[in-house]
Amino acid sequence: MSEYVVRFLVGGAVVSAFAMLGDVLRPKSFAGLFGAAPSVALATLGIAIYQHGESYAAVQTHSMMAGAIALGIYSLVVCQLLIRARMRALPATLLSIVVWLAAAFGLWAAAGGQT
Repeated sequence: MSEYVVRFLVGGAVVSAFAMLGDVLRPKSFAGLFGAAPSVALATLGIAIYQHGESYAAVQTHSMMAGAIALGIYSLVVCQLLIRARMRALPATLLSIVVWLAAAFGLWAAAGGQT
């Protein structure tokens, strides 16, 4: 249970720090970008380093980077389907989930899979 308390406190502090950073930057859309994913990732990596060591956290970092790349590919495909193919949102996102899965598992396999 204490892991969740630490994750909550560290995550909250990092979210606050990133929100302040996002408030200073322009455009204001950076505030939401900096407030979510980086803070959760940093809290998770801090706990991973504390509990399992640096090599385990390095594997987690590679997984996070592969996931971010796969999300970027997914987002690009969704935008192309919505704008160029003029698809509705639900079919475009459902179709793009297949692309996301292929990208995520492809990057995971290229990185060596489960170690």
